[in-house]
Amino acid sequence: MKPRHKRMALIAAGLAALGIASALVLNAFRSNLVFFFTPSQIAAHEAPTGRSLRIGGLVETGSIRREGVKVHFTVTDTAQSIPVVYEGILPDLFKEGKGVVAQGELGANGVFQATEVLAKHDENYMPPEAAEALKRAQASSDSTGKTLVMDTERTPQ
Repeated sequence: MKPRHKRMALIAAGLAALGIASALVLNAFRSNLVFFFTPSQIAAHEAPTGRSLRIGGLVETGSIRREGVKVHFTVTDTAQSIPVVYEGILPDLFKEGKGVVAQGELGANGVFQATEVLAKHDENYMPPEAAEALKRAQASSDSTGKTLVMDTERTPQ
């Protein structure tokens, strides 16, 4: 084999290895992406079932039901509500009417199986996605004639 052919073979092998490595990295990145959805988006069937995602909104008043370490509650964006089941210890700041973000999978039955629950860390914080979803829900409920009271002055922009 001539030196020129050896060089071309090495370059082709290097490009093939680089392509395979890139494909593996992109595949790992894609499988670890976790998207945020609101209860309204989930009710509109915009969220995938059987895939890890995050859901955010407010814990509906009167919806918390405890069975040992298993907790059932409902997350709402004031327009739609999604039932959530979580097994584990909840954060100390987890309360009815407060902001929450849960990570897990949406079951085929429409119940969100949470593997992690995050509560707001102080009285002025709400995740930007959840705050935006609540504002959109408030705007749509205003157009339908429903009344919604929400304190938006404390939510950071």
